[in-house]
Amino acid sequence: MLHTPTGGAGNGTATAGDRLMSIGTVLNQLREEFPEVTISKIRFLESEGLVEPRRTPSGYRKFSPEDVERLAQVLRMQRDHYLPLKVIREHLDALSRGEQPVLPAAGGAGDLADGGGEGDPERRTASRVGRTELLVAAEVTEAELTEWESYGLISAGPEGGYDAESVNVARLVADLGRFGLEPRHLRAMKAAADREAGLVEQVVAPLRLHRNPQTRAHAEATVKELAALTVRLHAALVQTALGVRL
Repeated sequence: MLHTPTGGAGNGTATAGDRLMSIGTVLNQLREEFPEVTISKIRFLESEGLVEPRRTPSGYRKFSPEDVERLAQVLRMQRDHYLPLKVIREHLDALSRGEQPVLPAAGGAGDLADGGGEGDPERRTASRVGRTELLVAAEVTEAELTEWESYGLISAGPEGGYDAESVNVARLVADLGRFGLEPRHLRAMKAAADREAGLVEQVVAPLRLHRNPQTRAHAEATVKELAALTVRLHAALVQTALGVRL
């Protein structure tokens, strides 16, 4: 749940100007629910017309609580439904007109796969998408995806199709590309991620081999917890190395 400032100075009320927030404040609020969001992501969504913050005379962005909630809606629809920005924009526009549009059921990748993915339909699961669905959801081209695959940043599963997280990876690679970071530059990140995954696997491997079903179930919960911790540590180390606070 996002929290926006409501109190004003002195008398407990707030004017519209008092409630406007800087992009840094917006980032901190959104990160409560979306830890991976960045300032560049917010700026990109603005450039795509998903949000229109006010501008001060000196050019600084100022966001209203309504802007923040709209950004949160966009990020939720991307995360939960894997929708391209064009579809999200049309949905929000319909809401603003007082309509009641219906989104696909939560689960994203499964909805996309049911919509006409590649391969045998019986092989599709709620965790996989076809190549076409990945291109549409991540808003990338065939040539871009092929290049990223050649560098090992994204790969299809042994039975074809991509896991749901591949959509997120594709979006992040595309975002980094706008800053001039090419796939060859990102191989080090992929290698580091593989090493971190290997460490987690070493910890949970004995649990997964255990005869007790409850122990095996505990292994999967442990994987998720360790994955979250390693992501947080990696982010903290990068921020420390760069000397920045986000």
